[in-house]
Amino acid sequence: DGEITTYDLRMRKPNTGDLMSNSAIHSFEHMLATFLRNSKIKDNVIYCGPMGCQTGFYVLIKNSDNEKFLNVLKECLKGIISYDGQIFGNSEIECGNYKNLSLDEAKKEALMYLDILNKPQSFCYE
Repeated sequence: DGEITTYDLRMRKPNTGDLMSNSAIHSFEHMLATFLRNSKIKDNVIYCGPMGCQTGFYVLIKNSDNEKFLNVLKECLKGIISYDGQIFGNSEIECGNYKNLSLDEAKKEALMYLDILNKPQSFCYE
């Protein structure tokens, strides 16, 4: 209806064989979704989830401002990188596959993606 923006957070080049592992996707999702739901735009976050092709994530935001979202996303990635504790939702009650979580993998993905976002020329695939 024009009020919702879907962001395609492409973290891997499609169809290259360089896919995110299930554990990396799962772990990054737990961390990013939690950070977004506790950010400056928390009231506008509708959904954050992985692409089935294992190349990134979709984030749906209502009443979004692209520049504001990019800044919040970078803050969330920095939060993941600097986080020291148990991964969010790492329990049998909160997650259907809680044994498949790795904070190290989530941090690695956040660091790689933050690097991509800080290099605008890398947004285009050759």
